[in-house]
Amino acid sequence: MSNTKQAMNGGKWITVSTVISTLFQFVQVAVLARLLNPADFGLVSVSSLIIAFFQVFANLGFSNSIIYKQESDRNVLSTLYYLNLAVGVLIFILIHLTAPYIISFYHEPKLAQVLDLSSYYFLIAYFGQIYMFLLEKELRFKSVAIIDITGTVMGSIVTVTLAFNDYHELSLIIGALVMQTVKSALQITFGFRFFVPRLFFNINNIKEHLRFGIYNMGDGFLGYIQSNTDNIFLGGMLGVKMLGYYTIAYQLCVFPIMKLNPIILQVAYPILARMKENTADLKKSYLKILDFISYCNLPLLAGLFITAGGVVPLIYGPGWEQTTELIRIFVFVGIFICLSHPLYTIAFTKGKPNLLFYLNLGTLIVKVPLVYVLGTYWGITGIATAFLLTTFLNMVVNFGMVHYLIGDFVGDFSRNIAKPIIFCLIMVGLISLYKLFVGESGLLNVLAEIGIGGAAYLLLTLTYKLSYAEINAYRQGVL
Repeated sequence: MSNTKQAMNGGKWITVSTVISTLFQFVQVAVLARLLNPADFGLVSVSSLIIAFFQVFANLGFSNSIIYKQESDRNVLSTLYYLNLAVGVLIFILIHLTAPYIISFYHEPKLAQVLDLSSYYFLIAYFGQIYMFLLEKELRFKSVAIIDITGTVMGSIVTVTLAFNDYHELSLIIGALVMQTVKSALQITFGFRFFVPRLFFNINNIKEHLRFGIYNMGDGFLGYIQSNTDNIFLGGMLGVKMLGYYTIAYQLCVFPIMKLNPIILQVAYPILARMKENTADLKKSYLKILDFISYCNLPLLAGLFITAGGVVPLIYGPGWEQTTELIRIFVFVGIFICLSHPLYTIAFTKGKPNLLFYLNLGTLIVKVPLVYVLGTYWGITGIATAFLLTTFLNMVVNFGMVHYLIGDFVGDFSRNIAKPIIFCLIMVGLISLYKLFVGESGLLNVLAEIGIGGAAYLLLTLTYKLSYAEINAYRQGVL
């Protein structure tokens, strides 16, 4: 099967997986927002911050090195496997040792039980993790999709059931553990054919993976700090309730972007890794990825910006109106993030993960003082604005690094992105006219706004961007 057909087939399965998983998680959040209060979401956000922090160190950067090196040596994989398990146990212990300090920082005693349960994630996840890397290396995206869908569905069912039975914030933690347990079991089941661990451990055998992983892990650490500085400061400065509002706004705007973009990037990386010496082809692929991401993400974010006032009370119910202003800020954060994502694929393909480390280091140096100053004077809105400014600066430097890796691309990119921007402005204008002359509150108005915006963007795209013949050719290529 050609690389193009492999990409399209993989994209089909990852798309199905992402759409189903995102839909279930979106519905889960909407249901829980009516059952839980902002403080409950804030507590879970702190737990998620802790898990995300330790995940940076948990696989030591091996996920990308296994794919980059196309690793298949059983002794090497066995050493990586056992090292991952050992790190998982170490992190489990560290969470329990640091829990008192975390509770003290956030001034929230309820965090004790939340952190205790969350720590078990690291005793579960790493039994199956290496098998997921191998499935991606072998382009087994159908298996990857089945694993993700099954885990998400099971986790969501457990979470909502427990929330209805008054488990409050613990419902989210227990649901996440169930989801990861199901995923780990399936990862082993599907991946066992590619790797059976043997009783072998030699750290000298994985020196190249460790060297590759140092910058990867360093980048992950700095990326975590610079991406979550706002959440860390917000929870400590303003309390877990404000963090709950912030989390809901972030999940509505940025979370779908973080789920949609990997549809392309997850499929693209193992394929691009096979053509890492051909810079011209990498440049073409990068521009195609940016083009596709722009057409998928921009209309969703533009539509959310103009309909936020009606969407928030309709989805989350009363009491969440404070998130509307944050959503309108996060829409632009989402735009800058989605345009920045493809650099990661190019950097790993070219064997330059150190660039990502330097990018996140620079962003962190700018973001920490901005978050502190703007948060001190303007509270939660100031912190969101600091996030917006640093995300924009990150994107500008990001483009500079892409230029260094693959050559000049800005002219082609500017011409490509002009159309979706114009289409979005037309879409926003039509929805604004509807709101002005008809109204924006209520289910019917929100559905009408979504219908008008979606129809306008689709019609413009089919007329000026993508013909039916091209769509049919893509469809036939996937089937």
